[in-house]
Amino acid sequence: MKRLGVNIDHVATLRNARGESHPSPLNAAKLAIKHGADSITIHLREDRRHIKDSDLKEIKKIRGITINLEIAANKEMLRIALKNKPSFVCIVPENRKEITTEGGLNVKKNNKKISMIVNRLNHNKIRTSLFVNPNLKDIKLAKKIGTKCIEIHTGKISNKIKNKQNFVNDLENIRKCAKLANLLNLEVHAGHGMDYETAKILSKIKEIEEFNIGHFIIGESIFNGLKYTIKKFKKIIKP
Repeated sequence: MKRLGVNIDHVATLRNARGESHPSPLNAAKLAIKHGADSITIHLREDRRHIKDSDLKEIKKIRGITINLEIAANKEMLRIALKNKPSFVCIVPENRKEITTEGGLNVKKNNKKISMIVNRLNHNKIRTSLFVNPNLKDIKLAKKIGTKCIEIHTGKISNKIKNKQNFVNDLENIRKCAKLANLLNLEVHAGHGMDYETAKILSKIKEIEEFNIGHFIIGESIFNGLKYTIKKFKKIIKP
């Protein structure tokens, strides 16, 4: 059964716009789980532009919750992850000038640093994932590093689908990457920029076990509610 992870970062973005406590990421996490989300994704950025340390601490208290914590590859974030012990940690690239994560990790360039962080997390029984571009070389490197999962950056194909551009080659590339990862015993996740149509297309790739979707779910929920939006995605990705 394919899983849906709901990223609630932009509930925090809306809250922070007024500098108040509403809307609450904690309540969003509870509602998302209630309505069918299999896990909650939060990205604790170095600049704390949306999710804050206190959000992680409070959401962690929800009984039985599966948290996928996205972090940059640095010692401060490693320390926070080891202290809070989320279910999963996904290591992502981070640039303070970017509006959103613009691509996957440069695994080759940052191999030593990523390897150290993955090793520490594995040793502490925290399941790890690397956020990578759909690139066969990066997936092979991810396996050598010792991560348990990879999350394929789907931003490029998502943009092409939305703009009605030809995405056949992109889809085939993701299919090949997912297949290779599966052969290497890496669990395959997908995320970034997805909407209903993208999720429907990518759900046909049997090796993808989890979809992590945030911005579209939170945006669509303004009009149709979190319950409706989550249940629609669950229906779409159902094999």
